[in-house]
Amino acid sequence: MTFEKKYNVAVVGATGAVGVKMLETLDQKNFPIEELSLLSSKRSAGKEITFQGNTYTVQEATPDSFEGVDIALFSAGGSVSKALAPEAVKRGAVVVDNTSAFRMDPDVPLVVPEVNEEDISQHKGIIANPNCSTIQMVASLKPVQEQFGLARVLVSTYQAVSGAGNEAVDELREQSQAFLNGEDLKAELLPVSGEKQHYPIAFNALPQIDVFQDNGYTFEEMKMINETKKIMHDEAIHVAATCVRLPFFTSHAESIYVEVDQDDITVEQMKEAISQADGVVLEDDPVNQVYPTPLGSAGKSEVFVGRIRKDLDKDRGFHLWVVSDNLLKGAAWNSVQIAESLIKNNWLSK
Repeated sequence: MTFEKKYNVAVVGATGAVGVKMLETLDQKNFPIEELSLLSSKRSAGKEITFQGNTYTVQEATPDSFEGVDIALFSAGGSVSKALAPEAVKRGAVVVDNTSAFRMDPDVPLVVPEVNEEDISQHKGIIANPNCSTIQMVASLKPVQEQFGLARVLVSTYQAVSGAGNEAVDELREQSQAFLNGEDLKAELLPVSGEKQHYPIAFNALPQIDVFQDNGYTFEEMKMINETKKIMHDEAIHVAATCVRLPFFTSHAESIYVEVDQDDITVEQMKEAISQADGVVLEDDPVNQVYPTPLGSAGKSEVFVGRIRKDLDKDRGFHLWVVSDNLLKGAAWNSVQIAESLIKNNWLSK
């Protein structure tokens, strides 16, 4: 994409897993940056980061940090976003927020550009980036909704540890080595750092991501349920989710069952629709064992779909396997796409 001018950009949470990926993505996509501000919590302030050959000192994020900033990419936790995103907007910045702080706010667009880019035009200073698992699911299901209608979605996720941050990645690495050495495993973070009980993730599966709600679902599962309906503009879609953390580092995988609104849709029709979707790659050749895997999608910005097959009992039911890099399309790339769309469509000054 070619840009006519450059913009002042701030990255909040620049030292975190997603922040690092945001900087890599801004570089790789040659985003038009005039001045770059790298911001973080007080704890991480003072660290040095090299970007495009220049060394930047990370500053503590304060309201005044956003003076003169055009676009602010936030990924430093919900509490930081709630405190500082409105302050950034007051100072003239447009915020793309990667936390759950504003996702369900009716005045804040929740956007996956391949699915509902036009919603960006309605922003009032803040655009929300959806949950990483939601992003890849709705990107793969948008063509299904458009061509065949979408009545029901049941999803089980297989989520990488990087979704819980750099410390969780370190814990998986340490636990794996301890397990192989026959040592006791120390669990201090997962499934949720603030919970009383922690379980090892190495060689394990944890059916809890985020805290449990009164209805028995976790907050992560409710994110997927509610965000899907908002992004796809259809409160009537029946959505249920079970989210599971598994011991690999990068990319989330999902087993998705969908029911469409039309009878007699074939697998080939479903494959054709999905293969034509923006940002989606079909990898579906079971005879030759071709299907997406987390390792195969790591470092790539697309959503990969395979193992499309018809349910054996429900004529309108289909099963899909969807994989995507949770730090790229699930976070950094989707955020940068939104920023590019703001510029491309002259929506920045809204």
